[in-house]
Amino acid sequence: MRAEIITVGTEILLGDILNTNTHYLANELAAIGVDVYYQMTVGDNEQRLLDCLDESLKRSDIVICTGGLGPTEDDITKEVCAKYFGYELELHEKSWNSIKEYFDKSGRIPTENNKKQGYFPKESIVLQNDHGTAPGCIMEKNNKIIVVLPGPPREMKPMYDNYVKPYLLKKTDYIIESQVIRIIGKGESNIEDELLDLIQSQSNPTIATYAKDYECTVRLTSKAKSKEEAMELIKPVEEEIKKRFGTYVYALGEATIEDEVAKILVNNNLKIAVAESCTGGMVSSDLINYPGISSVFMEGCVTYSNEAKMMSLGVSAKTLETVGAVSEECAKEMAEGVASRHRTNIGISTTGIAGPKGGSGEKPVGLVYFGIHINGKTITKKYIFNGDRQRIRYRACKSILNDLRLELLKNNIK
Repeated sequence: MRAEIITVGTEILLGDILNTNTHYLANELAAIGVDVYYQMTVGDNEQRLLDCLDESLKRSDIVICTGGLGPTEDDITKEVCAKYFGYELELHEKSWNSIKEYFDKSGRIPTENNKKQGYFPKESIVLQNDHGTAPGCIMEKNNKIIVVLPGPPREMKPMYDNYVKPYLLKKTDYIIESQVIRIIGKGESNIEDELLDLIQSQSNPTIATYAKDYECTVRLTSKAKSKEEAMELIKPVEEEIKKRFGTYVYALGEATIEDEVAKILVNNNLKIAVAESCTGGMVSSDLINYPGISSVFMEGCVTYSNEAKMMSLGVSAKTLETVGAVSEECAKEMAEGVASRHRTNIGISTTGIAGPKGGSGEKPVGLVYFGIHINGKTITKKYIFNGDRQRIRYRACKSILNDLRLELLKNNIK
């Protein structure tokens, strides 16, 4: 079964509103075995929407439209979809009563144009809106289906989950399951090259690589009669990929490098303190997003100036005078100092030149040093990152978290 998604709204075309509905619907449809090959966005224009419907329904079985169900004159989605099928609209009393009740609860009176939201083709299946005033509907004709959903995600998502998904499940015999393998420290081209034999022989499951921020993902997708069968098809390919990439694989599914590191710290009751210069608190901020991290996160300090490094962390004046703040020696003393100050198992530090100015031939923009102190032993790392100021800081943040993860693994801490 093939579906297409049409998002209706001039405000989306202009970039005034971020289109999250398409992302949500594409994922949900894939999960129940409905293929989505095309997505479109069209403004509030009757003829252009009719053209989109005609084009979509020539090549697909289902079109799901979101947006354009409001009470104003430019909210035309339902009316145009009904016109495409040749259906007349009539007042759906149950929907109109629900709209009036919605207004009553907030002490308001619906205006006459709100009544527009209660009109539907008698041939349609009306979908109740439990979170707003715009019901949706499903229209069918000649084995073609149009689903009309409201635009606001807080209304659209529950309407799809509660009413559209059960309807579609009755029309498909297959489900699609995916597993995401998250890899950090290798580029997308290298990953694809190392998986080329598997990619060239793929059938079910399929293999796709994606570059995302400072990591890559490998998505395995299989189609089967049940979730259990689909996951059984995925499992051997997943295990082979994990075997090939080893510690470059940091997690499966929806995860972040910071959450994986924080989980290890919490599960092993390892106290940590963080000293940051060039990252300016980003590392600490990432770690404290994890629920329960307060049990092990002692302090994050931004020691940006040389004076702060000396007073707060005990970095020696000699180090700063001879090799400078952006150095292996300074990173080491920062990590050891923050761990000593707070008596933690772990102390980590960042110091570098984020730019756009301040670099030199010896110390270019993008040069960053890390210090990682674990139970009395300290290592340092040196990187040169490309990009603008924010990109350099972001990459430094993710890199030190991954380096900390790898050091914990070397110490058999998982």
